[in-house]
Parts: sequence; C-alpha cells; structure tokens
Amino acid sequence: MASTNVAAAEVKAQTTQAEEPVKVVRHQEVGHKSLLQSDALYQYILETSVYPREPEPMKELREVTAKHPWNLMTTSADEGQFLGLLLKLINAKNTMEIGVYTGYSLLSTALALPDDGKILAMDINRENYDIGLPIIEKAGVAHKIDFREGPALPVLDEMVKNEDMHGSFDFVFVDADKDNYLNYHQRLIDLVKVGGVIAYDNTLWNGSVVAPPDAPLRKYVRYYRDFVMELNKALAVDPRIEISQIPVGDGVTLCRRVY
Repeated sequence: MASTNVAAAEVKAQTTQAEEPVKVVRHQEVGHKSLLQSDALYQYILETSVYPREPEPMKELREVTAKHPWNLMTTSADEGQFLGLLLKLINAKNTMEIGVYTGYSLLSTALALPDDGKILAMDINRENYDIGLPIIEKAGVAHKIDFREGPALPVLDEMVKNEDMHGSFDFVFVDADKDNYLNYHQRLIDLVKVGGVIAYDNTLWNGSVVAPPDAPLRKYVRYYRDFVMELNKALAVDPRIEISQIPVGDGVTLCRRVY
C-alpha cells in the first residue's frame, strides 16, 4: 500500500544563490507522499486546486483516516482527485481496486463512476475498510462496491481461468503488496480491456528508486524498493501497454493496454 515520503519528511531549508535560507512551510496533508521538493508548493496545490474541489465525503474520510495509526498508507488528496478525473475521462464503468485500506481512493472511484458502475475491491484487512464504510454508505455509493477480504491473487487466478472475464475491466488501481506487483500485472493484462488502464501506485517509492546503495532508508522502504524497480523495468519494455509514469503522490504509472 501507499507509504510516507521519507525524503519529503526530512526536507531541509534550501538556500538561494546568495546562501540565504528559504523558509519551507509544512503542509497539513496526513500521509504526505508528494515528491515535490517544496512543501510550500505542495501546500499551494492542495489549498488552491484540491481541497476546494474535494467532495465532502472524501474530506470526511480523509480526516477520519488521519486519526488511524496507519494513516501513512492512505492515498493523498491530490492523487484521489487525479484518479477521479481520470476515470471520468476514460468513461470507466467496471473497475477493480487491489489494496483498499480505509477506502479513500475507493470512494474517489465510486463517486466518479456512473450509478450502475461496479468496483471489485480486495484487501486482506476488512477492519480497515469498515472504518470508511459508514462514510461510503452515507455518500450513497456503497452499492457500486463488491468488497472481498483476502489475498487478491487467488481471485485473479479464478477470473483468468474464465474466458468471459478477459477484457472485462475498464480500469484497475493497484496499491497493495509491492512484492506482488509483477504477479498482479501478469494476470491483470488479460482482465483489462484493450484501451483500458491499469494504474500502479507507489512506483517512485519515496524517491528511493534513485537513492544510492548506502542511503539511510527505512527497512520497509529498502525491502520493497527492488520489487518496485523491477516492476518499473518490466513495464517499460512490455509491448502490450503504453505507459506514463506520473509524479503524483508517491508516483503512479498508468498502463494502457494496446493489445
């Protein structure tokens, strides 16, 4: 799932050419995963373009999630906005989400889909999903969600066996165990339709993908970094997809299936 931006959390005041310190203002976004070097710039984006347009249910869920001890796993508000707009641009109707947590990105998806849209949502922890479920229900979009607790791979394997499921999804959002991202991709490429989109979250992984070998990284960041880098290399040469790696949140790679 999503993680905190270690590099951004340790931002130091930069200096001008005259070596005069420049004040850096911390933003208020819990689960900060912006890769921008300036926190003040990220705060500007949030306050100018994101928070004023954030649906009230998403704001409520973001604030509830901020109180959870694992809140660093949440999708950032700017990424939630981006995903919602993307879903509308591609006219998505049948979608999938692997890795739900409290459901911020799931709620963004549900709000963006038409009333008869569907989301197959999978996560190993129902308890976290239940935190956001009352807000999702109050927003009137719970009927779009088919939540399944447990590992996603067995579910994907069963769908792959069913030819009728091939090419049936318009959009898939993956924000789960990074060491299985390639395993997910091997299955999802058959399940998403030609012209459909798979979005992999955290593909810049706290900026650690460019960190030197001896960089002081948190254990979980170091452990998953190689898996993320392996995914990035594989996606870059996969002829079945067109890709764009976007520095939103902790990095999102969009994969459009071409055949």
